[in-house]
Amino acid sequence: MSQTIRRLSSRAPEFLATLDALLAFDNSTDEAIESTVAEILRNVRTLGDAAVLDYTRRFDHLDVKAMSDLELSPTVLKTAFDGLPAGQRQALEQAATRVRGYHERQKLESWEYTESDGTRLGQKVTPLDRVGLYVPGGKAAYPSSVLMNALPAKVAGVKELIMVVPTPRGEKNALVLAAAHLAGVDRVFCIGGAQAVVALAYGTQTIPQVDKIVGPGNAYVASAKRRVFGTVGIDMVAGPSEVLIISDASGDPDWIAIDLFAQAEHDELAQSILLCPDAVFIERVAASIDKLLPTMPRRETIAASLAGRGALVHVSDLDEACVIANRIAPEHLELSVKEPRVLSEKIRHAGAIFMGHYSSESLGDYCAGPNHVLPTSRSARFSSPLGVYDFQKRSSLIEVSEAGAQTLGPIAATLAHGEGLTAHARAAELRIKR
Repeated sequence: MSQTIRRLSSRAPEFLATLDALLAFDNSTDEAIESTVAEILRNVRTLGDAAVLDYTRRFDHLDVKAMSDLELSPTVLKTAFDGLPAGQRQALEQAATRVRGYHERQKLESWEYTESDGTRLGQKVTPLDRVGLYVPGGKAAYPSSVLMNALPAKVAGVKELIMVVPTPRGEKNALVLAAAHLAGVDRVFCIGGAQAVVALAYGTQTIPQVDKIVGPGNAYVASAKRRVFGTVGIDMVAGPSEVLIISDASGDPDWIAIDLFAQAEHDELAQSILLCPDAVFIERVAASIDKLLPTMPRRETIAASLAGRGALVHVSDLDEACVIANRIAPEHLELSVKEPRVLSEKIRHAGAIFMGHYSSESLGDYCAGPNHVLPTSRSARFSSPLGVYDFQKRSSLIEVSEAGAQTLGPIAATLAHGEGLTAHARAAELRIKR
């Protein structure tokens, strides 16, 4: 029997406690990281460009004299796009078309209605003015992240999108730059780390202050995003990637194993869990894991992830699997069953739901259309995927008619007096005809 990944049974008396311990993730940051980020924040706020240049020299080992050395022109982005191999360029274009098309359907519209006395109420929807997009750089480069963050912002109507991406030792990723060109990113700066987040949040002599910062990053970036929240908006502080698969044994065990690997290869803290009522099929999946793991280039990372936070769980039936899934509230949920639509009706908490044997989570990561920026660490209980609505804001519209003031005035005045707010009450009463 394989020892690569733990086996659990929902019938075991300690199952829920074991599951909760498996799901637990310490999202607190290291004191040394917090101290470093606090210092970076102070310096960038005080010194602006000079601090950004200093940190870029120190951390990215770039010999730069001025901020102009760190900004990439639109021509550089287009050149990167034009220089891609035809297959990569076509794939990037196809993915962008699908992601843009999906998000076009998310746009919120302004609305109003008029009451019988002429009072008009409504909601005005407007895009954010300026958004900052953080993109990991160097070897850990993700063009898909550029598309998933930039395209919803552009669909929402954001006026200016500023991308920051570290280029350690000058290493630029052509796919990332090409994706920025394709998504319509307005300005790109080759800076990274906490200093890039702080520069976007407060502005420097060169980098304008943004209204919101989105995009993934390392522990320093996450810490900086926490600290600047409130000054600017942020998308989320994400935890490790997760997949939960519910299977009824009607699928291919090799497919299940590879889908578990697809999350596990992100890093050692990623989580891959299978829920299945068929004990024989679980063992077939375990055999597939043992068979396929040696063929994976990132097998050491996958093995560490599966051993540390993975599980194959034998459940009583699919109904119980759905109950457990709602408790887990996974980032990605695959319903690898005969009738996924029926099962999906029982799911309340999941970032993205992949229905049927052909809906691998990896398709959602790159090109299906829906956003791959999803809530992690059980936050799908109260939050949603990144979307156009994250780059729009809503203002209430209130136009009270003279007749409406006669109706609303006494109500407001009565409540205001009850709260001891006399000026509030008088403001309503002065508009009531005597």
